Formats: sequence, structure tokens, C-alpha cells
Amino acid sequence: MMSRPDVLSLPELVNANERLVHRGRFLTAVMRLDIGTDAYLISIDRGRIAEVRKGPFVMPSWTFGLSCPADALARFWQPLPPPGFHDLFALLRRGDLTLSGNLQPFMANLLYIKDVMASLRSPKETA
Repeated sequence: MMSRPDVLSLPELVNANERLVHRGRFLTAVMRLDIGTDAYLISIDRGRIAEVRKGPFVMPSWTFGLSCPADALARFWQPLPPPGFHDLFALLRRGDLTLSGNLQPFMANLLYIKDVMASLRSPKETA
């Protein structure tokens, strides 16, 4: 079983990357991320991750959401993911990823969201 990255570390990972923050500067939203049965609300303020909260939630409000089985995201978060797990749209095509909510801010900031999710990839191992 592959270990899952700590989604709660997103503020440190994203906010330390000024290029990534700049890419997301027009996005202020709440993204819901469901990993298997675990739910997270990720508050984004002009490209900075303001807060990550772990559920369960009672009637949460969010802008758009991503939902994916834990095993598929574990493969996505490998240092070099295999084909079919290398990109959010590859997961969508496989039927693993489900998008929900208002998809306009998601699509308008697609590269930013892809890079935020990829920032949780484990570092490459050196031999």
C-alpha cells in the first residue's frame, strides 16, 4: 500500500512556490477534495492556500469539488505516475475522478489546480 501525502501540508507546499501562487492569483474559491471516504475543504485566496480543513462536515459550502478513490490518487501522487494516472484528466477519462460544483473557476484555473494537486507528489527517490 502506497502512503498518502498529507493534504494538510498544502498551504506550506503551495504558498512557498511564488510562481504557483502567481498562476492562481485570479482564483478565490473553496475546493472540496474527497479522497476515498476522507473529505477536505481547501480555501484558496488569490492563489494562496488560506486553509485546509479535514471533514467530516455538516452541510459544507464549496465552489467546486474533486472526488477520487484513494488508490487512484496514491498512484497519481507517485514521483513518476504511470500512464492513466499522470494527470487529472487522465483520472477523469478512466472514470476515477469526478468533478462537481461550479466548473467555471476550475477550468479557468486548470493549470493552477493541476499543479496544486501535483505538489503533493512524493519527491523522486535517488538510487
